[in-house]
Amino acid sequence: MGAMRRRGLFAMGGVALSIVALPRSGITAQPFAGQAGSPDDAIRRLIEGNARYVANTLRPADHAAGRAVRAAGQRPFAAIVACSDSRVVPELIFDQGPGDLFVIRVAGNFINDDALATLEYGAAVLGISAIMVLGHASCGAVGATIDSIRDNALPPGHLPNLVNAIRPAVYDVMPGRPNDLLAAAIAENARRNAGKAATAAPILSGFHASGRIRSVAAVYEIASGKVELL
Repeated sequence: MGAMRRRGLFAMGGVALSIVALPRSGITAQPFAGQAGSPDDAIRRLIEGNARYVANTLRPADHAAGRAVRAAGQRPFAAIVACSDSRVVPELIFDQGPGDLFVIRVAGNFINDDALATLEYGAAVLGISAIMVLGHASCGAVGATIDSIRDNALPPGHLPNLVNAIRPAVYDVMPGRPNDLLAAAIAENARRNAGKAATAAPILSGFHASGRIRSVAAVYEIASGKVELL
């Protein structure tokens, strides 16, 4: 990779890498003006936005406004690791506008190495204050994993990659014989991946240890619109 390409990567979002300090003990970043200043503030902002969504009292939105500012850079205050399910739309669920959320989506809302690298970028360069791993009711990816385990068979194509990523959460809850195995596995999958975000060394674990970022797990109930922290 040439010098110009390297400079371009770390200038993404209009943020110079110079805002990030890299001491031996970890990494720290400065929050942007207008961002939630603490992890608790960021999570509260998400929950308050979801309450507006549930109550159907969304703030008036003019998505054309602010385009010039957004063209100069992005300043998300939180990252959401969500499922690709078409009914799960983080900006709508949390009543946030363009540029407010740094969203990673994959069927089954799990975190692999690519997602970890994306979250590291969000933390070290963009200055996000919180990470929420958002499962949702009736998740088809988790349901397919349960079916695969019960049938002792893998689905075709690249789908085994999803099943293998979600399988540990299903195994964790199966011994307890929950009345609703799907719901229990959805919640456990969100918890496991929030824990992975919090402990991934060296960048994310360093941010969590310093209190710069907080990772939480949550489940979105599609019928009611409500997000429940776990």
